[in-house]
Amino acid sequence: MQIFPDKFIPTLEREFRGCYLIFGDEPQQKFEILQALRSKAKQQGFTERTVLVADTDFSWNTLLDATQAMSLFADRTLIELELPTGKPGTEGAGLLTDIAANLSPDTLLIIHGPRIGKDVQRTKWFKALDSIGAFTLCYPLEGNALSGWLSRRLQQAGFQFTPGCVKMLADFCEGNLMAGAQEIEKLILAYPDKQIDEQKLSQALVDQSRFNVFQLVDVMLQGDKERCVKMLYRLESEGIEPNIIIWALIREWQTLWNVCQLQQSRQPIVWQKFGIWQNRQGFYQQALKRLNSEQLTRIGDQLTQADFLFKQESVVRPYIKLAHLCLLFAGVPLLHMPLSDTEMAV
Repeated sequence: MQIFPDKFIPTLEREFRGCYLIFGDEPQQKFEILQALRSKAKQQGFTERTVLVADTDFSWNTLLDATQAMSLFADRTLIELELPTGKPGTEGAGLLTDIAANLSPDTLLIIHGPRIGKDVQRTKWFKALDSIGAFTLCYPLEGNALSGWLSRRLQQAGFQFTPGCVKMLADFCEGNLMAGAQEIEKLILAYPDKQIDEQKLSQALVDQSRFNVFQLVDVMLQGDKERCVKMLYRLESEGIEPNIIIWALIREWQTLWNVCQLQQSRQPIVWQKFGIWQNRQGFYQQALKRLNSEQLTRIGDQLTQADFLFKQESVVRPYIKLAHLCLLFAGVPLLHMPLSDTEMAV
């Protein structure tokens, strides 16, 4: 049974299961869910806690022993298992499947790790554990989902606020829920009367928005020019190597080019062949409505040139060139507006 992160704690109060699978790359939601589980487990008498990490040196017999051991000091045991890669491997998968069939009601098993895909959710071990428990996927929030999360957080803190406050807060902490939660905690101390507006908020906030390259690519494919430039600015300030971004742009160009060729030859597009799941297919479709094969050819030439210059470390301000490239993907007609030599090369 899947439980969405914003519904997890209310659901936990109503129903307590023997196993929970918590995956995703959004730390704030994961932290709060794990803390809620630990607190609830303690209330339910799971007073002994065992923490395991399935790294390269991990012995799966350790987990088996933990699920079978009877403590002299506690009737019920909480076992937390971290899967650093999101996958247990062949040996671990078999053992987890067996554990799901024989898990004692006096043992609570929590498994957590990074973002996983549908391939993991379809595995035998995942389904077996889900059948006796529940799973939650904690992914970064954007747009309306982020605004809703912030609004609920402000309401829970007792604030009276305007819609503009939510938008401002979202702009400041986009891609970093932890920063949003911290800023609201600061607001509680700064404004004990719980009355805030845009002016008060602008005085109190520190811009802590954080993005990763994958988010940048999705926004670029959607054609959101303003957000694209903002993300590049933040990535530059965080010291992300330009070569990482140029590699991502080349990879996306190759995918768009291949799909474009299939469309032109009226061949069926098997999205999974390109590693593109249903939730991202629309991004590529949007991009291909803006870009024809001629435009893609020219973008490919620009990428080749930029890749060569970046590898030679002969670009003074590489993020200017990256912005130029991203805006080309977004459909801005810049192909006939090359950057000047002073902006590009030493």
